[in-house]
Amino acid sequence: MPLRSPIVAGMFYPAHEAACRREVEAHLAQASSHRDGGHGDGGRMVAGIVPHAGWAFSGLTAAHVFAHLRQQDPIDTVVLFGAVHSWRVTAPSVFASGRWRCPLAYLDVDEALAHEVLRCGAGALIDDAAAHLDEHSIEVQLPFLACICPQATILPIAVPPMRDADAIGSLVAECMRSLGRRGVAIGTTDLTHYGPRYGLAPAGVGEGALQWIHANDARVIDLMVRMRGGDIFAEVEAHRNACGAGAVSATIGYAAAMGATQGHLAHYTTSHEVSPVGPASDMVGYAAVVYWAQ
Repeated sequence: MPLRSPIVAGMFYPAHEAACRREVEAHLAQASSHRDGGHGDGGRMVAGIVPHAGWAFSGLTAAHVFAHLRQQDPIDTVVLFGAVHSWRVTAPSVFASGRWRCPLAYLDVDEALAHEVLRCGAGALIDDAAAHLDEHSIEVQLPFLACICPQATILPIAVPPMRDADAIGSLVAECMRSLGRRGVAIGTTDLTHYGPRYGLAPAGVGEGALQWIHANDARVIDLMVRMRGGDIFAEVEAHRNACGAGAVSATIGYAAAMGATQGHLAHYTTSHEVSPVGPASDMVGYAAVVYWAQ
């Protein structure tokens, strides 16, 4: 049985069970205390978009999505659309069997759903566990899921940047329905990587840089909220404002197929605003978006 072990535990989030659980619960409590509470009333959460940086910077932002998920009825499966940071992953890649380990639990893969997705998406998706072995974007979400919905299985899918990734999300949603699963999709991306370290500093450093990253992130966040999944790739290619364009587009496609018509921006920040050391310079944007359906 394939087992995917953690690769960034102890770096991006705590490696030990007690410390990891404390940090998850602290982030969820803080996110819950700041929720507006009005969005999604009378509906059900079908999808969300979260960041995947170290929890010290983006854990609270991600928790704004997971806090909403915690309030939902129990679910069967969480589809995880992961960002791809490796050039060798060129097709949507399914981790189709086995389990993933995190400090809080082992999370089993929904193998029946994986089989159906690969069958229906033959030629569009591939079965490739190796695509996930050195990729952290899905891994950092797992302790949240192990804490809030320990009964759920997962379906990890790494989605590289591609123009029609929204169709992947739609296909997965159809397979979820065909198997009668109660499911939700979580996609992951960080936003603009700004500063000399990232080779992108048109506004220099300081307050002007912070305003620039806010404006650049707002462009892609607007598309997320308006569910313009087909426009994500071109936007990101032009403005370098997301590292997980494929994962975002797939999540929007899934949400639309499940009946969502608009997203809700639950939280936004940058690494500089989380940890403001010196003038704003090298920094990354983070957003949490939630999708509801009636």
